[in-house]
Amino acid sequence: MAKYTFVGGIHPFDGKKLSKDKPITSLKAGKELVYPLSQHIGAPAKAVVAKGDRVLVGQMIAEAGGFVSAPVHASVSGTVKAIEPRRTVTGDKVMSIIVENDEQYEQVEYHPIPDWTKATADEIRAAIRDAGVVGMGGAGFPNHVKLSPKEPEKIEYIIANCAECEPYLTSDYRRMLEEPDKLIEGLRIIMSLFPHAHGILAVEDNKPDCIRLLKEKTKGDPSIDVRPLQTKYPQGAERALIFATTGRSINSTMLPADAGCIVDNVDTIVAVYHAVVEGRPLIERIVTVTGDAVKDPRNFKIPIGMSYAELLEADGGFVKEPEKIICGGPMMGFAMYGLDVPTTKTSTALLAMTHDEVSAQEPSACIRCGRCVEVCPGHVMPYKLSICAEHGDEEGFLKYNGMECCECGCCSFVCPAKRQLTQSIKSMRKLQLAKRKKK
Repeated sequence: MAKYTFVGGIHPFDGKKLSKDKPITSLKAGKELVYPLSQHIGAPAKAVVAKGDRVLVGQMIAEAGGFVSAPVHASVSGTVKAIEPRRTVTGDKVMSIIVENDEQYEQVEYHPIPDWTKATADEIRAAIRDAGVVGMGGAGFPNHVKLSPKEPEKIEYIIANCAECEPYLTSDYRRMLEEPDKLIEGLRIIMSLFPHAHGILAVEDNKPDCIRLLKEKTKGDPSIDVRPLQTKYPQGAERALIFATTGRSINSTMLPADAGCIVDNVDTIVAVYHAVVEGRPLIERIVTVTGDAVKDPRNFKIPIGMSYAELLEADGGFVKEPEKIICGGPMMGFAMYGLDVPTTKTSTALLAMTHDEVSAQEPSACIRCGRCVEVCPGHVMPYKLSICAEHGDEEGFLKYNGMECCECGCCSFVCPAKRQLTQSIKSMRKLQLAKRKKK
């Protein structure tokens, strides 16, 4: 049995067999690319091009709008058709740059750091910032900010989140198998920013081939450990991962850096490698297209900005009309209203299911069974929090530590009354976070 884990969690059907054994397929974009200016946490980027301008692959088309922000780069060459609001996967309209692809794929000259081992920490962080690297596991936090803690000398662990605990997703798994050297070198680059840092490659034990490969690649390097994790959702959640690998705990008022840790997922670390070693900005990513409604589930390396409709078309379309389409995984992803929206830096998966099991369920009254409390990795009482949220009881919600919820969905998954606990708690958390921001 694996040594590293946390208290709580669940074991949903993982669905990974649908796509895990197929190599990554590279795709070229269609005729129109859409680049939302807000693809990250923080201030939106600011356009530095105008309608009619010609752009090249890798060219910055929007600069960071502040310290907590990230620039946006073109993934094709072509002409700027418009700068206007466009729909995104959430249904919101976001100001976006629309580029007409000329299919020439002319690119700018990249400027990598010749020898990163001789570069200063500031030079490496600047390369990561200028490349527009953000957290690619879904959160989208600008990576140069995460790598700039107030006291870098107190960072002891750089944790590569290789868990990929979300059901159905296999993009990190394929990346580890096909490009392990980039992952390990990217981890070493990040470690070089912190004088006392030790590297951890944290992999769930349902990926034994990845564990063997990464151990072989790091053999003889005492600065990096490969730590097998017990396969359990949400093993890859930041707080759960830190506790599982280091035994340290953090809460909602803390950052991982407060516990001496930095956590980045596989794709983010590889993007750091591209930015520093190759000088390439973040213009592509791997997306899992899967589900029982999909003709040929697999992973695609795509230019950021192409539409989900084009992505699905490249996969062969649906074998049966899906009842639900999800952006991301089934636990923390969200339902999509349509596919004519652009992929972004944080697009992890397109999941299409023939049956919408959640909508078919009728919630009933809470029976106080305590299952939600037993599985909660945040050690809160979801049934109490959901009642507070449903009745607008903000004081009670805070009293029962509602802000410690990580919105993983474990409570909703195990609830025998089929109550949408996570949804109601998430809504109240958003309200509280908005109030904090105003203050």
